[in-house]
Amino acid sequence: EIEVGRLPTGQPSVQLHGQLSVCGTDLCDAAGQVVQLRGMSTHGLQWYRQCLTDASLDVLFDEWHADLLRVSMYVHESGYLTDPAGYTEMVRGLVDEVVARDRYAIIDWHLLDPGDPMTDVDAAVEFFSGMAQRYADDPHVIYEIANEPNGVAWPRIKEYAERVIPAIRAHDPDAVILVGTPAWSSFGVSEEGSPDDVIADPIADADVMYTFHFYAGSFREPYLDALAQASAALPVFVSEFGTQQST
Repeated sequence: EIEVGRLPTGQPSVQLHGQLSVCGTDLCDAAGQVVQLRGMSTHGLQWYRQCLTDASLDVLFDEWHADLLRVSMYVHESGYLTDPAGYTEMVRGLVDEVVARDRYAIIDWHLLDPGDPMTDVDAAVEFFSGMAQRYADDPHVIYEIANEPNGVAWPRIKEYAERVIPAIRAHDPDAVILVGTPAWSSFGVSEEGSPDDVIADPIADADVMYTFHFYAGSFREPYLDALAQASAALPVFVSEFGTQQST
């Protein structure tokens, strides 16, 4: 395995690895070599935008040698739906900062409550269509279209993905797209399910990965077992994890 992580300062990630893609169950760079991205997620932009300064981004990328920033834009909770134009510009500004530093950026549609992604599917289609037009064919950008679906089964999440993904593909056919999995991106475990439904009925797109979230203060072996099962059959991207509790 070749890790993108911990690159020396002055050796930008995207310049080195180029357009990412899915190869089998792995994430690969433009040369077809398996890579692992390491970075951080922001908290909700509606609460902590002031933490994302030139200085903090410089530390993240140049001193900590992160490869990516996940730009976490809440849909509800006083987020995007209160000011679509304002939050769109905020996300674009942060992604542009990451692109200028030649690292990878995840544009995260941070749905959480309500947990049914179809609730705001039209807004998601509009948002991601605009983002894909702006960043068409830009290798820096990854799209995460559903943070933590909950209270709904995989067919409903897949229905949502099959509405949103074509809006991206119309402008950006090669980008990696991350799709949330049932029960807060636990492959169903947090709602007494399993990865079986996703494994049996994946999305028909060659560059889709399925997300898994893990918080060591709350989760134990059932979650790791689900991750092992899912990652043996599907390309999995851990877009959130931490040592703390899931709350």
